[in-house]
Amino acid sequence: MTARRFRMTVAYDGAPFHGFAESEDVETVMGVLREALERIARVPCNLVGAGRTDTGVHGWGQVVSGDLPDRFDPVDLQHRLNSMCRPHIAVRDMHWVDDPMFNARYSAQWRHYRYLVLNATDPVPFLAGTAWHVERPLNLWAMQLACDPIIGEHDFTAFCRRPKPIEGERERSMNRLVMQAGWCKVSDEHSDALLRFEIRANAFCHQMVRALVGTMVDVGLGKMVAGDVRSVLMGRDRSVAGQVAPAHGLCLWEVGY
Repeated sequence: MTARRFRMTVAYDGAPFHGFAESEDVETVMGVLREALERIARVPCNLVGAGRTDTGVHGWGQVVSGDLPDRFDPVDLQHRLNSMCRPHIAVRDMHWVDDPMFNARYSAQWRHYRYLVLNATDPVPFLAGTAWHVERPLNLWAMQLACDPIIGEHDFTAFCRRPKPIEGERERSMNRLVMQAGWCKVSDEHSDALLRFEIRANAFCHQMVRALVGTMVDVGLGKMVAGDVRSVLMGRDRSVAGQVAPAHGLCLWEVGY
């Protein structure tokens, strides 16, 4: 029996879970996936995810890798996992990879997130779980201008929750390379008052996207001007940036390799 490396793309509704990564005594997306896979395969499974999403954050293109005996059919495993993990988790595809060193986290070149804002006076119940409802009108043009300063490689200390220092370890760098970022107006069958933020970077600090969205919404509300984002970024002071946007508007959309 030979072990092979597999890769799967996973979508999930983050509302019922305490984040993606496994944690003791709470239900997480990775924990549910691993337990289901071990029940099917009857062997221990060590899974690696491309990104650690927080409680309430959703996923559409999360990537997970691991090893299993090659006697299994990945397509059959996909269907069996979906039967066990529905309705909040769905494996969108699953297949063997030729590179035994492939790692969903460390092989990734970039991650792409989307954040959805409902900018309307009245709420839309069907969007309550996936969009932040902001009632006051937002200046989309100003929010778009606020994206310019974050493009490129920067220290994002002002827009993240710093990890607790570990004794004996070097302080972690908050430098990240943002490849693209922007706002646009979108619509669906429920509303034509949706604003979507998209951002792609080599990696993200904890709560970085939500802090950026909260700050840019402040720009859209007129509490800040677009040019303030650069000074906040350069100042590296979290207290100067805007609020952290609610988790339920955020989705890990795609991971690139």
